Amino acid sequence: MLPATPSFRLDGKRAVVTGAGRGIGLASAAALAQAGAAVTLVARTTAQVEQVAEQIRAHGAEARAVTLDITDPVATRHFFADQSPFHILVNNAGTNRPNPIIDTPDADLDAVVDLNVKAAWRVARDWCRSLLDNEVRSGSLINMSSQMGHVGAPNRTVYCATKHAIEGLTKALAWEMGPHGIRVNTLCPTFIETEMTRPMFQDSDFREMVMGMIALGRIGRVEDIMGAVVFLAGDASAMVTGSSLMVDGGWTAR
Repeated sequence: MLPATPSFRLDGKRAVVTGAGRGIGLASAAALAQAGAAVTLVARTTAQVEQVAEQIRAHGAEARAVTLDITDPVATRHFFADQSPFHILVNNAGTNRPNPIIDTPDADLDAVVDLNVKAAWRVARDWCRSLLDNEVRSGSLINMSSQMGHVGAPNRTVYCATKHAIEGLTKALAWEMGPHGIRVNTLCPTFIETEMTRPMFQDSDFREMVMGMIALGRIGRVEDIMGAVVFLAGDASAMVTGSSLMVDGGWTAR
């Protein structure tokens, strides 16, 4: 008898995406919804996530918007405690403030570490706690990392430090949550053209440098992330945990 390919559908699953108002977060939420999950979109900006949720619903999928600042530990804890458990978490909210290390003020260091590491860690903790408290024996946590979690780059000492930290968190948490049937992985994009990164590519030297590091010869698009999110979220990746899925066009293969 031929084995059956595990489903890439997410029907009956509940998913939450942080930083879901634009860019990679928006695309992740759309991908999960299109695969059948009921998606909760979380961001600090109410108008953004409400608009995205409305667009998802207009296409016949299930979505709702929640305003939440995940750098607020009390609000984050209450959010996860007050919800029915989410089977899928895309831990996506993050930021970057590129600068040479000698020109990086403490305020930038604190802002990037607070969101990319401390808030992401607390979101992961509170999501895991919700699953365990409700005796849910399966789940998928997708930490949005970066190719910069595996390599270095000038002017990105803070960002690289935070994404390397996320890689370490993911490996440790995969072992901690594995006995509970909960998988933890990172998704590691290259430069993706979004509202945040588009101004960077107006610098022709920067664009040329990026293109020279991508074997496929083009800048990433948000659509390139969507299939990877669906794969890591569902049964198709049932034996994948503690891993990093590179969506970097070959950047880290050099």
